[in-house]
Amino acid sequence: MFTVAARTLTEYFTADPAREPELRQVDKAIRAGAASLKRYLFTGTGTGRPGMSMTMIGYGTFQYRVAGSDEPIDWPMLGLALQKNYISLYVAAVVGDRYLVEDYAGKLGKAKVGRNMVRFAKAAELDQDNFAELLGRIDDGVRDGSIGFRYGRAKQG
Repeated sequence: MFTVAARTLTEYFTADPAREPELRQVDKAIRAGAASLKRYLFTGTGTGRPGMSMTMIGYGTFQYRVAGSDEPIDWPMLGLALQKNYISLYVAAVVGDRYLVEDYAGKLGKAKVGRNMVRFAKAAELDQDNFAELLGRIDDGVRDGSIGFRYGRAKQG
């Protein structure tokens, strides 16, 4: 697994100087489109705790539980992560039993849309209008409670 060793947001943004402009461009779009989600450095769930140890830029937070643990896990509503050859945006927003991002498959430009994530090499690959719409729906849903959040198959905390 590709990992970014960062203790601050600045260190995360500068971890790969060649991709820093890409991260900053997507971060700017997220902060404009989903302004109600507070940005922070997510450093994983911690050694010995259930969940992932991945470091990424988090936006908003919610809790979920994994099978076999009564301890709730804090997780970002949106997580922006550097990968070895691309950038991932993890989208925990759900409407009913469906991840919201699935509604944008084929609508986000050259980006690949998975069940709960968007993967792209460059910010320019994202269709900016549809990306802004997705972010706006998440922001509205957080404020009016019409969108839930989950990670994987886990239930909300």
